[in-house]
Amino acid sequence: MRTVRESVLDVLRARGITTVFGNPGSTELPMLKQFPDDFRYVLGLQEAVVVGMADGFALASGTTALANLHTGPGTGNAMGAILNARANRTPLVVTAGQQHRAMLTAEALLTNPQPTLLPQPAVKWAYEPPRPADVAPALARAVQLAETPPHGPVFLSLPMDDFDAELTEEEDRVARTAAARRITHAAAPDPAAVAALADRISRARSAALVVGDDIDASGAWDAVLALAERTGLPVWAAPISARVSFPRSHPQFRGELTGAIGPLGRQLEGHDLVVVIGAPVFRYYPYVPGRHLPEGTGLVLLTRDAEEAAKAPVGDAIVADLAAAARALADRLPAAGAAAPAHRGPVDAPEAGDGALTPLAALRAVAQGAPENTLWVNESPSNVPQFHAVTRISSPGSYLFSAGGGLGFGAAAAVGAQLGAPGRPVVCVIGDGSIHYAVQALWTAAAYRVPVTFVVLSNARYAILQWFAQLENAQGAPGLDIPGIDITAVAAGYGVRAHRAQGAGELTKLVRDSAAQQDGPVLIDVPVTTEFPSL
Repeated sequence: MRTVRESVLDVLRARGITTVFGNPGSTELPMLKQFPDDFRYVLGLQEAVVVGMADGFALASGTTALANLHTGPGTGNAMGAILNARANRTPLVVTAGQQHRAMLTAEALLTNPQPTLLPQPAVKWAYEPPRPADVAPALARAVQLAETPPHGPVFLSLPMDDFDAELTEEEDRVARTAAARRITHAAAPDPAAVAALADRISRARSAALVVGDDIDASGAWDAVLALAERTGLPVWAAPISARVSFPRSHPQFRGELTGAIGPLGRQLEGHDLVVVIGAPVFRYYPYVPGRHLPEGTGLVLLTRDAEEAAKAPVGDAIVADLAAAARALADRLPAAGAAAPAHRGPVDAPEAGDGALTPLAALRAVAQGAPENTLWVNESPSNVPQFHAVTRISSPGSYLFSAGGGLGFGAAAAVGAQLGAPGRPVVCVIGDGSIHYAVQALWTAAAYRVPVTFVVLSNARYAILQWFAQLENAQGAPGLDIPGIDITAVAAGYGVRAHRAQGAGELTKLVRDSAAQQDGPVLIDVPVTTEFPSL
């Protein structure tokens, strides 16, 4: 008779999930017993790093990832990363061990007393199977739900004694059937709604497109690019974008909208119709009051996410597959001349004194050293505008940033992304504050010889918080400086080769050399000055 463990492995194989990111505890060992040779286990030293690596792996590979945590405490440790995964719309299955069923009522040590409540509301679904025979079917259901648009994390609590339980022939048949099921998600847009939107675009005096993360995530890049080029409309990136969904070097590209309500509304002045594709309307922060849109401006959202459609503060919405909607819309619109290209002069990036580079000079040097097919991971929030000014990413699947706002994504996601896309160089641009939220990821990168290039922009402070302090009239708030940290020594302690760049030329060479090798991670510390973004 086959066991629950064997049945679980069958489900994972059937779904192509053979990499397990985890930090094992005693309640997880029964699941991992006799770990099969066709699976890969990637150890993280802390659960937030485990989920962050799984997040990056799923986003880079375009597949569903699995993270295995240690009952309630491990789930608690990972909650910030699970929230990031939800914001990133990452297809992710999170499993956590549970105490032996015979001791649950007494709440023995390591019992998770309310296992489905703990991860809420960060997950789409949380469940503890009522019987051992239900574990494999529940896992199959979890994968299906994680992959249902909008994608997101799901959670299973799995009692430790279930895995050695034997299945009857009928129970095994049910589990195999669940593993073999496939669900196709492709909601065609309503033809009448598409026709009405095409008519509005045709009649508009000055329409504009706003592109969002789900274009890149859903594979709609080519369809949206074709729509933009057919209509000739100017294209903006949605505020606080976590992915690049339109070529940033394209002559129709106008830049990224700000995340503040009033300033964003003013950016759209002159447009009487705004068509948003694959983005929330909008990802606002900080709060600066004003009109969401200029007076008389209409908005239509194309989205796969009915919840995003419902919560938008302005405009109409069409819920449908993005590529199908973009193609249907393009078919109904006549070809038009392209909008006048945006003026982009040379990026002036002078080096600062005292051995430090300006963020723009540092990022330009990094961009000059990185290969054309680089997969970028960014967690330097105070320097995002400078980053995009010099990288001008123009191919799909090439940029990851956390949509959740919480730190701890970058270092872990970069390791996962390199494992998920081993044929591409991964360069992680990260602040010296951000990296310490998931610094244990350096050990995993070294232990598994994952060739990530970490570029740490060091200014010994939480620069983005100092900017917020100015914006919010909160000067004098404590805890915004982080002096005395030697990230190269920390990295060396985890087994990572580390350098401190002295000047732009050396930085470019270090990045170029690191991106060309496959012998493990390299960390480059770059002293930089502090510059604050503008609204």
